[in-house]
Amino acid sequence: MTQIPEKLAAGIANLGIEVAPEQQLQLLAYLDLLQKWNRIYNLTAIRDPLKMVTHHLLDCLAITPYLWPKNWLDVGSGAGLPGLVLAITHPEWSFTLLDCNQKKTSFIQQAVIELGLQNVHVNCLRVEAWHTTERFDGIVTRAFSETAKFVALTQHLLAEGGGWLAMKGVQNKKNYEYNQEVMDYSLHQLHVPDLEAQRCLIVIREAK
Repeated sequence: MTQIPEKLAAGIANLGIEVAPEQQLQLLAYLDLLQKWNRIYNLTAIRDPLKMVTHHLLDCLAITPYLWPKNWLDVGSGAGLPGLVLAITHPEWSFTLLDCNQKKTSFIQQAVIELGLQNVHVNCLRVEAWHTTERFDGIVTRAFSETAKFVALTQHLLAEGGGWLAMKGVQNKKNYEYNQEVMDYSLHQLHVPDLEAQRCLIVIREAK
């Protein structure tokens, strides 16, 4: 379906970001894998591949201007969103994807193998049960939990000087009211091409 690569390329141009042609091909290959696995494992409620471009690929790529280098953790990654998409477009950075759903992490692991990604690590467990000495420059989530819980459960995993990105739908004041004495918050409206629903991004850093 020629509409799919054209829609992706047009959406990337609309976002004003740079994604190399070979990376766009990888994104399309990921989308193809997601469609195939979705027929059996129900990884996402969206079935239409054109909607997947908008609701998954472009939605995740919309946060690109707010990223920083270079070691990232995606909590509640689901089918690899946004972590796998960002790993494709930032091959020089490292991404760890965490989810407690085995069928979803199995899909991510297979996608990593088939796409030949060298910068992705996958873990299947709940974040509160994950004991690691590794610390991350950034921690991102797309659909994990309310912001306060997200920050509380992952604060011990954040490197000094790091921060959190929380992808949200409709702006809700409760999403970003959390310990504002020690945290700096900024709220950014995201404009995803061809997506009528509201999207916003909460950026949280330790207050200086």
